[in-house]
This record gives sequence, C-alpha cells and structure tokens, in this order.
Amino acid sequence: MEDNCKPQILIVDDTKPNIEVLEGALVQENYDVHVALSGKRALELVKRSVPDLILLDVMMPEMDGYETYRRLREIPSCKDVPVIFLTAQIESESEMKGLALGADDYVTKPFNQGLLRLRIRNQLERKFFRDHLADLVEKRTAQLSQKTKDLQKTLQVMLTSLGALAEFRDNETGTHLRRTQFIVRKLAEVMSGFDEFKEELNSEEIIEEYAIAAPLHDIGKVGIPDGILRKPGPLTHEEREQMKKHTILGYQVLLSATQELHNNPMVVIAANIAKYHHEKWDGSGYPTGIAGKEIPLCARMMAVADVYDALVSKRVYKNALSHAESMQIIREGSGSHFDPAVVQAFETFADTLPEFYKRFAD
Repeated sequence: MEDNCKPQILIVDDTKPNIEVLEGALVQENYDVHVALSGKRALELVKRSVPDLILLDVMMPEMDGYETYRRLREIPSCKDVPVIFLTAQIESESEMKGLALGADDYVTKPFNQGLLRLRIRNQLERKFFRDHLADLVEKRTAQLSQKTKDLQKTLQVMLTSLGALAEFRDNETGTHLRRTQFIVRKLAEVMSGFDEFKEELNSEEIIEEYAIAAPLHDIGKVGIPDGILRKPGPLTHEEREQMKKHTILGYQVLLSATQELHNNPMVVIAANIAKYHHEKWDGSGYPTGIAGKEIPLCARMMAVADVYDALVSKRVYKNALSHAESMQIIREGSGSHFDPAVVQAFETFADTLPEFYKRFAD
C-alpha cells in the first residue's frame, strides 16, 4: 500500500466485545478503521465511502453475513472489495458456504491477532496489485527510453517479478516456475523446427517471449484464499472448484495489462497461458472446455510442462513419481490430455530433465 494513503477497513459486527478485539488487533497498523453494527448499516456506509477491505461477521440478527455479502456485491463500487468472513462456527460447511459465495478468506473466533493482521495485509496487497497493475507497468516503462529493446526488457523483469508473486504465496511450488520455464523454452525451440509451427515460432524473440511468459501461468493464485492454496492435503470438490478460478483470475489481471500496453505480444501470450494451461486436447479441461488447436499453442506447451513437473515433484499429499513413470503418463495422455506434437517435441529432450532437476530441486 502507498504510504500516503491509509487503507480503509470496515468492520461489520453486532457484538461490541468482538469489535474491541478487532480494533485492538489493528491499532498498531496504519489503517483507518470504521465500524458498522449491522449489515444494513454497512450497506449504507459503503455507498458513501468504499473501503479497501471488509471484515464481515457471519452471525448477525436481521441480516446475516451471507446476505450482507450478496447485497454488497450488487453494489458496483463494492464488487471487487476483498471480504474476510468472521465467525465462531468451525464447521467446514459454514466455511465452504462463505468461500462458495466468493469471499476472499475466512477467519474463526477466537482470533489469532498476528494471523488476522497477516491475512488482512495479504488481501490489501492483492487488491493494490490488482487495481494498479497496469499503472505500475505503465509508470515504470514511461521512465525508460521508448526504444523497443528497453521496453521489452522492462516487461520481462515485470512479468518475471509477477510470476514470483504467485510462487511466494504457494509455498509448495519451490522452483516450479524455473523448471517449467525451462521446459517451455525447450519445447518452443524444438517445435520451431516443425513445418507446422515454423510460422508461429519464427524467431528467437518469439521463443524468448514464450519462456518469459511461462512463469505467469499461476499468477491467478494470488486471488485464491490461503485456506485452500496452502491446505496440507487433498482438496474437497468445492475447494477444487474454487482453485480452478485461478485460471480466470490470472487471465483477467493480465488482460487488463494487455489493454493498457496496446496488446503487447508477450503479455498476450502470458494471458493465454494463464487462462488455458488446464485445457485438454480432447476438450475435457477447464475453464472453457475448448479442444485441439483452439487452445493457444503456448498453453498446450505449458500443459505438458506443468503436468510433468507436478508428477516428478513431491507434495505433502503425494510422493514424487520417477522420470520413467512420469513419461509413461505423458505418453498415455498424448491425443487426449496433450497435443501430440507437443509430446513429440518433449520426447526429444526429456531424457535430459532428471539431471536438470537435480540442480533445481525444491
């Protein structure tokens, strides 16, 4: 957040002791804190002054937190304001109801003040990033020479930094971004020699754009609640559906940047990778269910890189597979999950990956 602009936080809770606890947790932070003792009052306040974040109690008389949330989202100026639900309920159904509505996070009482402050800070930083991405990129590039090389170099640094933001939030990915970037670059180099792709991959600059854009594939995860993103185990069906939204969130963030940057090719590639890297060749993927060559080439490459890296990497909820086992799965997915041409290209250098992975292990 900018130093000269205090974030505005609205607490919506009908219980004064709870409000006192929340205010106590925030007293040392540089926030302007406002209070509404009911959902109705909150709706009145946000129409006069839109907060940067809302702490919303679930259990309130007359209008509970869920209904208040629905009505807040109907107000155009509030549709993107982060909301953290507060409740004494610990049942997973209650939490999933809030997350299914689209809430950004969920905190149960009694509050861990340090954790609450951290989650508030994360949400405010995410909002600032989302609201000002185009401004940040444009401001930075405006300070440099208008020469193409300088602009491209600035965008490369910016996109790499944004990719690192997603990696920072998801502490399980480790060097996942570097490894998948390497694979995408190699795929582009190999496929540039295929007759079918010579026109699309007709220069070293384009190949480098593919590689630079690759780490942005999971940038949408900055919009996924910590309770899902950092969950130490398999996700429920509802949580998986929420996680799938990272493709759309990432695309929306990068799409806004492409508009401000006059459809810069590198940012367009990054946006397409973010949105389509979970699509499948046979049309059974998400978020749109497109198939075959309807899926942008960059996303078809990313799909192979992402799945291979996931297979050979250890996670808290699964063991790593061997290179041979992983390659068998990739081959079996050719023509269903993956573009056969991408798998063909992958096979040409796949045997070199185990040695590469030793240098970039998690």
